[in-house]
Amino acid sequence: MNRIDQKFSTLRHCGEKVLIPFVTAGDPDLTTTLEILRILEQSGADLIELGVPFSDPMADGPTIQRSSERALKHGTSLPRILEMVHEFRRDSETPLILFGYYNPFLCYGLRRLAEEGRASGLDGVLCVDLPPEESGELKRWTSAEGLHNIFLLSPTSDVGRIRLVAREGGGFIYYVSVTGVTGARRRFEARLRAQVAHVRRYASLPIGVGFGISTPQQAAWISSFSDAVVVGSALIDVMERADGKREKVKRIGRFVASLKRAMNGGS
Repeated sequence: MNRIDQKFSTLRHCGEKVLIPFVTAGDPDLTTTLEILRILEQSGADLIELGVPFSDPMADGPTIQRSSERALKHGTSLPRILEMVHEFRRDSETPLILFGYYNPFLCYGLRRLAEEGRASGLDGVLCVDLPPEESGELKRWTSAEGLHNIFLLSPTSDVGRIRLVAREGGGFIYYVSVTGVTGARRRFEARLRAQVAHVRRYASLPIGVGFGISTPQQAAWISSFSDAVVVGSALIDVMERADGKREKVKRIGRFVASLKRAMNGGS
């Protein structure tokens, strides 16, 4: 069984929801990213999204754009990211999802990405600018390697799109909480709960909600009606405010622990 499926199944039986933090590989460098992956796991992360830095991240707001720029300046590349994943996988079973844009994946080679991704220890791929109806070639290779293809839905997705994503995707559905780009937000529309319930009518896959979640209180509220909470920009904001790599790792760990605690009913 894919580790993503196993994690959702295990936590569902325990009555828990899944916490999915996002980090950009190579920010501030790959050695520190490996330390961040380990502290995320120790602090309560259930799955981890590992972002591939890209020079034109059209779906991302200023925070993740800056993060990508820092990673690219340090020479972060897909081969080096997969080497780091392999190192992480030596002593970890936490599921990893490669999050990125189609251009770097295509340049690397879709078959090569799938084969080397599986060999290194990836569990899924989320290509943010590749809709399911255009994903046949990528899915051909990822499915052959047992990797899940994870697709996005948003408040503007109609029933046909929901059914398509439910049919073509695997692991979980990433529901974008708001239209626009990534970035921390102070509040969400009350109808988000109803929007997620609407998706459930047509999809049996777990639903993870992301984009804009920045506080433990928001994570707790969203986890009350979703299966997973995805947090990205807020985590990078925490890292940016810390001085020194060691302090960055510590603060990220504390922040993620506070999110998981809130999702489990603590404070």
